[in-house]
Amino acid sequence: MKKLILTVAVAAFGFAGAQSDNDAFRGPGDLRVNVGANFQAGGTGIAAMLDYGLGESFSVGAQAGYLLGVEENLLDGDVKAEHRFDAKARVSAHLGDVIGLPQNFDIYPGLNLGLKNFGGHAGVRYFFDKGFGVFAETQFPIAKYNTEGTGYRRLNNQFAFLIGASFDLGRRGGSVAE
Repeated sequence: MKKLILTVAVAAFGFAGAQSDNDAFRGPGDLRVNVGANFQAGGTGIAAMLDYGLGESFSVGAQAGYLLGVEENLLDGDVKAEHRFDAKARVSAHLGDVIGLPQNFDIYPGLNLGLKNFGGHAGVRYFFDKGFGVFAETQFPIAKYNTEGTGYRRLNNQFAFLIGASFDLGRRGGSVAE
């Protein structure tokens, strides 16, 4: 696990200086999909996120996740599908261009409103050529709907780390699809 995180971090930061013709975020009409692994206390799973650019440095999107591996003996009870699943609406501010990073590298903080909580996220995304990249993101609750939740009620309602692949769905001849 540590080797995987280190490898992705070295790749992202090591290649950040290399300019490419593929921006990490282009602005209005930009469409990105992230697919990856979700790591949190008590379970691991998969997550998919969609970001749609509304402005120069602003996007809205959605996220869905499902915990596959759950440590049931640590969670005191039977874990059902509704405890494993989470969906969120999200907004992000894309700061890569604002702070002068290479075009293929982006940093994006944001807020999300989900089935389990209101929270925040902060991530980095690096794009290689041809519409493919990698991302790493942290997510955390700001206001939990069930503040006294224990056991399985903590799933998808705590600090989480996500890592995976990012795809540019708006890439059509070097311009954003409209």
